[in-house]
Amino acid sequence: MKTDAMDRVRQVVVTLAAVFMIIGTLFGIGVIGTRVEESSGGSLSATATLLAPAVPAFSIWSVIYVGLVAYVIWQWLPANTGSSRARRIGWLAAVSMVLNGAWLLVTQAGWLWVSVLVILALVATLGELVRRLGSDPSDRVADKIVVDGTFGLYLGWSAVATAANITATLVASGVNPGGLVAELLGVAVVAVAAGIGVVLAVVYGGRWAVAAAMAWGLSWIAVGRLAVEPESALVGGAALAAALIVLGAAALVRLRANRLAPVHVGR
Repeated sequence: MKTDAMDRVRQVVVTLAAVFMIIGTLFGIGVIGTRVEESSGGSLSATATLLAPAVPAFSIWSVIYVGLVAYVIWQWLPANTGSSRARRIGWLAAVSMVLNGAWLLVTQAGWLWVSVLVILALVATLGELVRRLGSDPSDRVADKIVVDGTFGLYLGWSAVATAANITATLVASGVNPGGLVAELLGVAVVAVAAGIGVVLAVVYGGRWAVAAAMAWGLSWIAVGRLAVEPESALVGGAALAAALIVLGAAALVRLRANRLAPVHVGR
């Protein structure tokens, strides 16, 4: 494929965005700054709210970061430099990585409401990016794993993280009724997350990566509420049900698509 100067500019910008994201990550894991769970007065820790996932949930970031680094390499390969997929998603990928790093930096400063705006922008960016991937599909295994898989996980996890982020910000701002009311509100938020998972399954054709990441996050919210403080069997049960709903929605969408797919009969 023919490449032009803008392809090179895009590749460099994507790479610089990844470097910025990694710098933000060094702050977030405490190498440079304060770990996320200890920043913002502990508002984002795994025990801060009823919607906080248990600690092991965050290991998914390791998979996402490895995938993003692989994507940066992928977009430099000659076969992909001028490809339609690289051109359609490159700038959005760069924006997503900048927002990722920015979220880690603003939480260092304790700016929780700003962090909500940043993560909402991140989800919107990833949503459009994944939509573009669906409109320009690829049969190559590398593309499916490095590009579709990575950004699908990124979107699914960020969607759950948004619910947790908003809840943590509200609690830190004094919106914390406590008792049964807090549990019912937690169930309501989990229900909204499940609904979003169903919508994403329908809109994106039941992408397994998106559903798997959402189910992962919701399942660890369930573990957190059933086994770790603050305990809530009500929220834990709702989160587990939501995880199953999200996976079930993706399965049903894909099953329906397979049934409606044209059958080619050879002569």
